[in-house]
Amino acid sequence: MRKIDRLLLEYGESHRHPTNKIVHWLCVPLIMFSLIGLLWNIPIEGVKFMLGQAQNPWLNWGVFFLILASFYYVRLSLTLFLGMLLLSVGMAYGNLQIHTLGSSNHVYISIGIFILAWIGQFIGHNIEGKKPSFLKDLQFLLIGPAWLMHFVFKKIGIPY
Repeated sequence: MRKIDRLLLEYGESHRHPTNKIVHWLCVPLIMFSLIGLLWNIPIEGVKFMLGQAQNPWLNWGVFFLILASFYYVRLSLTLFLGMLLLSVGMAYGNLQIHTLGSSNHVYISIGIFILAWIGQFIGHNIEGKKPSFLKDLQFLLIGPAWLMHFVFKKIGIPY
């Protein structure tokens, strides 16, 4: 069995209740989006200065996180990597649009989404009666979005 199949199967063991699944379909993307937003706003001025790109809005920790996550996904499944890459670009673009409202607004919006989505996650797991998978292994924080993506691929007939 491939590593990605084992990880998705193990993640799915604590995500069987229909309500918890619905919660995850909403909250996992929101957590990912808001995490990118929070990282986006951590100063990276030293690197920008060295590269001479002080005005480049794409040079930030949020995008850097997405690049690192992409390396993880490509090692697990090329198909899931491509799906996650499309999702990541969309989330980065959405965060860029929110960032145009101002850095402090971006931070407050991201914090609000992050907190509410995690509350939803823990409610879902309370209904499920099982602890979140990431408490066992932190890599499940990256598997959650891939778990949702693999359902999309199954639905449209794309092998992952």
